[in-house]
Amino acid sequence: MKVQAYIHSLKDKEDGHNVLGEAEILECIGDNQYLAEYNGILCTAIFNFFDGRYYVDDVYGVRGENGTGQH
Repeated sequence: MKVQAYIHSLKDKEDGHNVLGEAEILECIGDNQYLAEYNGILCTAIFNFFDGRYYVDDVYGVRGENGTGQH
């Protein structure tokens, strides 16, 4: 499903504010851990129940094509 999510790489470097972008949540892969796609990149995401938003980590949470870490 396509959602408005906070995207790690879009975070404002000067004031540290999170920035929204459109991402696709592909599947749940763990306890509050999701596989997401942003800008053609497979990565991890979490859902914040307090603000009702997904947080997509396209910087440190990048996954390989089969959903595993690239490193």
